[in-house]
Amino acid sequence: MEMIKNKGMAINSLLLIGSGIAILLISLLTYIYILKGVYGRFEFSDNLSSLPFGSVFKTSADYKIAILYSDNTENLLPEGSTWVSDNVITWKKFLDSYKLTYTVIHDSDLTKGRHYEFDLFIVPGAKSLNDQEVNNLKKFIDKGGSVFATSGTSSFSHDKKWRGWEFFSEVFGLRFTKEIKKEELTRILTLRGGYPITSNIPTGYPLKVATWDMPIEVQVLEPRTNQVSYWFNQKLDTMLVREGLLKSAGIAYGTYGAGRFVWMGFELNSVVGSNEDFVFFDRLVHNSVDWLLYRPIANVQDWPSKFKSAAIITPVITEYNNDVQSLVNLLKSKGVKATYFIDPALAESNPAYTRQLAQNGELGAIVDIGYLASVNDTVNKLNDLNTQFEKIKSAADKIKAIGGKEVVAIMPAYGLFDDRTVASAAKAGYKVVLSDSLLDRSVPKSVIKGEQAIITIPKTARDDFEVIRDLGLTEPEFQVYTYNEDIDKTVFEGGLYVFKPHSGLQGTPENLQVISSVIDSLRARQMWITSSAELHSWWTKRNKIEMRVEPRSPTRVAITMSNSGKEDLPSFNVTIDLQLAIRSVIISSEMIGTPLPKYNYNSQTRVLEMSINGMKSGESRIYLVDFDRPS
Repeated sequence: MEMIKNKGMAINSLLLIGSGIAILLISLLTYIYILKGVYGRFEFSDNLSSLPFGSVFKTSADYKIAILYSDNTENLLPEGSTWVSDNVITWKKFLDSYKLTYTVIHDSDLTKGRHYEFDLFIVPGAKSLNDQEVNNLKKFIDKGGSVFATSGTSSFSHDKKWRGWEFFSEVFGLRFTKEIKKEELTRILTLRGGYPITSNIPTGYPLKVATWDMPIEVQVLEPRTNQVSYWFNQKLDTMLVREGLLKSAGIAYGTYGAGRFVWMGFELNSVVGSNEDFVFFDRLVHNSVDWLLYRPIANVQDWPSKFKSAAIITPVITEYNNDVQSLVNLLKSKGVKATYFIDPALAESNPAYTRQLAQNGELGAIVDIGYLASVNDTVNKLNDLNTQFEKIKSAADKIKAIGGKEVVAIMPAYGLFDDRTVASAAKAGYKVVLSDSLLDRSVPKSVIKGEQAIITIPKTARDDFEVIRDLGLTEPEFQVYTYNEDIDKTVFEGGLYVFKPHSGLQGTPENLQVISSVIDSLRARQMWITSSAELHSWWTKRNKIEMRVEPRSPTRVAITMSNSGKEDLPSFNVTIDLQLAIRSVIISSEMIGTPLPKYNYNSQTRVLEMSINGMKSGESRIYLVDFDRPS
């Protein structure tokens, strides 16, 4: 039988193999391109932990944390005391809420060096440690470990002998100042802004701390240590303000060798007060733990651009005369847009002066909404809601009718106000409520009432009633010195300075030059001098910024930010404590066409600062931060 050969095209084995290899290479390159698009830089020469399957940013379950139960300290205390046990139980509750696992170890474990396997070592109230424990604790931090310590760490030996504060000085870079006596019952600890561990906590927030454990005041000695708070109280303490701030630290954090520490001069159980106190204290502890575990921490800065603090000038016009004209001319010559507060009756009786104020600044109304001697006054009462609204609305209408412009702020005639005041002011169209009393922060508080956003501004500094009338400081140089003390305190906190001169006191000819000196001092300290309306616009918009940091690989971090407000945002700055030693930082965006920020990475602090050139209402952005890790 004759066989018929196939006349079709012959299959070339080499061509088939070559095509397969080409397809494989294209697929591999596409996969690498996708990986780099999602995870950033990596090299095949690296091990698998450098690929997206692993990360230097651990999950909660990956961290190894130990809590020291100090039996030596328990033996130091009166028989039957549960102080050590209570502190450890509280720490367990905090870590459980953060979904972090932990191991409780004892003095014998620390003596034998069993703590070296942990990433974070919590040392609550361990006043009594033996010499080997002290050495092992130092070595642990020096070699790169993280320690969270409270109270007088290692101030006693294991045999109950006083050791002193050498450990504080050497490891924490602190000098002991004093213990706060129990007789005070409670003491306010004021938190500073602008630090990773106080991120998303109102600047100047006053934590209420019980004194039953005799909290400790210290002074920072070395630049490697940062002071986060102060105990100083101008009304109770006799020291000068600058000295008092520096010598009364209650919380500090920093580095020792290759490691890190956070120290608090009190126990977690000592914080008392309102629910808000506990919320912000929990955030403080959580931030501290994140910082010690090298987790990224993001924060929106309080003030625009490079400003670290701010100021507003709010003259109170008590009578109309030529002195008021001199005050207005001075502020105009200094380029300051002040908010002038006037009583409606005074405005009506002097319309020409009122119009002049409106032409040279903003207008605020002084309104009698009732009298309270203090926030604890149970005898006197503020007006009811309807009465307050009628008074507040009437004041705005009268002053606006004369001045020809909106009244932006209200000042209660006797200083104090309540939630009804805020609701009434918002409904009447005001933007700001200026208090004459100390509130719970040194920055504005944004409050939403219906569709309106209004800010309340606390009293953050002494005014001329206190400086001239109460303290009797008639010499201009002493007045300037006193105001500068409060300015320094505001800068130290990172808050808002409210300068409130009265026309019949600081605004008189013999005292007027002091106002000029104060403005010069504000500018010399590079504070943002703004107006009430501008402050309202900035603060209400700033509070609509939402931000999240997500590690995507060992060489990439994604920063998601959005503007949840109804208005476009102006330029603002954010800081991201990356917690890593990195180099060659490059920022790109996930979406093509997204405006890229200006940025600066500080290799010493490991903080990335980004300047965002505004965001539209409802806009969201994802920035990709790529970097190299030092070999």
